[in-house]
Formats: sequence, structure tokens, C-alpha cells
Amino acid sequence: MYTPKHFLEDRTPVLHEIMRSNSFATLVTHGPGRMMASHLPFLVDDTRGELGTLRAHMAHANPQWQDFAGGTEALVIFAGPHAYISPSWYGPGPRTPTWDYLAVHAYGTAVILDPPATMTLLHDLVSTYESSFPRPWTLDTQSAGHIEALAKGIVAFEIEISRLEGKAKMSQNRPADQPGVAAALDASGDPVAAAVAREIRARTP
Repeated sequence: MYTPKHFLEDRTPVLHEIMRSNSFATLVTHGPGRMMASHLPFLVDDTRGELGTLRAHMAHANPQWQDFAGGTEALVIFAGPHAYISPSWYGPGPRTPTWDYLAVHAYGTAVILDPPATMTLLHDLVSTYESSFPRPWTLDTQSAGHIEALAKGIVAFEIEISRLEGKAKMSQNRPADQPGVAAALDASGDPVAAAVAREIRARTP
């Protein structure tokens, strides 16, 4: 990922938090004669591997998992909040439109999980995404046969991260204009734009 120095975000804990907050990510692999991409929810385990380990699953009918057999590098793209930045929000001087955004690229080799690890992943995924609900649903409410059928219909895998790239393009190249840009984004009433405004303020000198 092309990342000028002033947009570089290389703090691993910060990158992990961005990944967790934007965990529905894009898995890209390269197989025989073609590339494939799938959109999947990922869990980030920061206790395993120097840069962490990603865990996810896809439908068994999805042929992308067959790319894992070659041991080739996979890429997972986490896209954070983003917004168009109008030149009208800048002070005097040369001005051009741009786009502010957060992005993290995680690289590594995917390894298919065995049945016990697959079941653990399913429980962890449900627990993670149900945790904010007043009455969380659990897999324990389902019959063992139903859960086993679910597990047979998926391919669970993990990726120990070998490379981690982060980019936080938040108008750092125009520090004098960052407060005005953040204020304009807040005034838009768009919650995604407001999230970008918060990121800009976090990176304003």
C-alpha cells in the first residue's frame, strides 16, 4: 500500500483496534490463473504471533479456500471510515479535493482449522458479535446436530500476520486546515464523516 510518511500508522495496537472496529474485511488470494476476493468477518487474536493472528471462515462451496493449499501469501484488507474532503474547507492558497480514510492491510499464509478449532471459532464469533445485545443469542440454544451441520458447511482458517501495513490519511499534510476540515465533517450530519472527524482530531498537532 502506497503510504507517504505523514500518513503512516505503524503502531500495532492501534492497527489491531482499527481491525477490530472494522472487522468485516476483504480476503484476497491468488490461485491458478486468477485472483479471488471474499468479504468475511474476522477476529483478531493479539496473543498469537508477533503481529497477531486472524481467524475467520467461509462457505465450503466457496472455491477460494482451495488457494490456501499452495501456501501463497493472502491479503486481508480492513477499510475504516472515509470521507470526501472539499477544498472549500481549506484556508487560502492552492487547494485540491481529496479523500481522507483509514486502511489496514494484513498479509500472511492461511491455514485450515481442524473440526475442534472450527467449533471454537464459531462460538467465539457468535460471542463477539452478540456481546452488545441485551439478550445475546448463543450456539448452545441449538441442537448438536444443527451445529455439526453448520460446521460441515464451512471452511475455518487462520492467518498468522507476517506483514501489517496501516494508513491513516487524515489531512496531516495540511495541519493548519485539520480543525476546519473536522468541523465541516461534523456539520454534515453523516455518522461516517463524524468518525473521520474524530480520527482527524486524534492526529492534529
